[in-house]
Amino acid sequence: MNSIQFLGATGTVTGSKFLLTVNDTKFLVDCGLFQGLKKLRLKNWHSFHFPPKEIHSIILTHAHIDHSGYIPLIVKNGFRGNIFSTDATKGLCEILLPDSGHIQEDDAEFANRHKTSKHSPALPLYTEEDARKSLKYFKPVKWKERKKINQDLSFEIFNSGHILGSGIVKIYFGKKSITFTGDLGRQKNIIMKKPHRIDHTDYLVIESTYGDRIHGDADPEEILKNLIFKTIKRNGKILIPAFAVGRTQQLLYLINKIKNKNPDLKARLYVDSPMATNATRLFFDFGEEHAVTAEECESIRNNTRLVTTKEESIAIMNDPEPSIIISASGMATGGRVLHHLQTMLPDKKNTILFTGFQAAGTRGKSLVGGAGSIKIYGKFIPVHAEIHNMDTLSAHADSEEIVHWLHGFKSPPKTTFIVHGEPQASDELRKKIEHDLKWNVEIPQYEEKFSL
Repeated sequence: MNSIQFLGATGTVTGSKFLLTVNDTKFLVDCGLFQGLKKLRLKNWHSFHFPPKEIHSIILTHAHIDHSGYIPLIVKNGFRGNIFSTDATKGLCEILLPDSGHIQEDDAEFANRHKTSKHSPALPLYTEEDARKSLKYFKPVKWKERKKINQDLSFEIFNSGHILGSGIVKIYFGKKSITFTGDLGRQKNIIMKKPHRIDHTDYLVIESTYGDRIHGDADPEEILKNLIFKTIKRNGKILIPAFAVGRTQQLLYLINKIKNKNPDLKARLYVDSPMATNATRLFFDFGEEHAVTAEECESIRNNTRLVTTKEESIAIMNDPEPSIIISASGMATGGRVLHHLQTMLPDKKNTILFTGFQAAGTRGKSLVGGAGSIKIYGKFIPVHAEIHNMDTLSAHADSEEIVHWLHGFKSPPKTTFIVHGEPQASDELRKKIEHDLKWNVEIPQYEEKFSL
């Protein structure tokens, strides 16, 4: 029996993991970590739904950890198949996966040193070395290349317009096909090209991160400019927790434009995240895959200070000059941004600007929700800085853009599965698709299986 089982991104935006079985061949589309709420993160530690050694291969839509971060664990436990992705996705995974392992080792070490875990000793889910070992199984494929998995299975990857290397995966089995949007990009993305249109598939798995809202027409450049000038006028600093891949590069593009248009703006621009620094360099290397020109990339290079060492990171806080600091992680769950938040949150002169989706259970969600204090490294830090959340930079299509993309199909899929959204977002998108397109829609539950 041909089937799909939903092992993540159900009722949540994290942990994307879809198990497909075609003529007894088992393979995964995406292999992501659960993030955010503790009850979700604990799923990363659950027993496998499958023996890893029985998985024939993995196809990745893109490199974000909620889509790729489980790979080192299943390799550690016996998976030895191919991991198919675009070249840029492989390049980003070479940055993101070891960093994920390193963060988990650091968190375990901190928990052991400060005795903040119920487990003794606290252990990482996997290590940096585990992550590096998993990279040798990656097999890059070209855009739109029909790649065979075996005689019964083949697939193609088309640009999804979400981040560098992100793809829509269309899988062919027998005379049927199933398509995964991964994270679908916007029609008017600042730095990425539009998502490729698909005209036919028998089954469709589509994301719904913003399935219940419209992003609006606010100009992100104008919003950024006003916040920057207002903060500098009161002698404060601007901290922007940002996703290292995609969001950081959008921000660099916009802030660079602002600086070029306003030569009197003397604020220094820093990227303080080793991962974001490496991802930005990779972004420059893959210039043909995005919409930023070579000249614009060179200007960004000249106007940005890429911080590499911890000493340089500490020095930013001691620098009396106005500064704009972009640092990971985007939801303030870990990384150097936590040290900056410790220093900057208690001072009302400063501005903390979030620029993307904040998952339930994260510090970012608490801050944009108006928390009076947040816990960092075991201590509660008072919140006096100005907090903003700007959602106009989202790399995810909103509900109207999703439906616009769906109108590209010449015939409706037999079933459209809605995933990768909070329950309300998924359900609102279901209603919109059923009303506008009259398609058959399912919202899968965790571990639910469907015949294909």
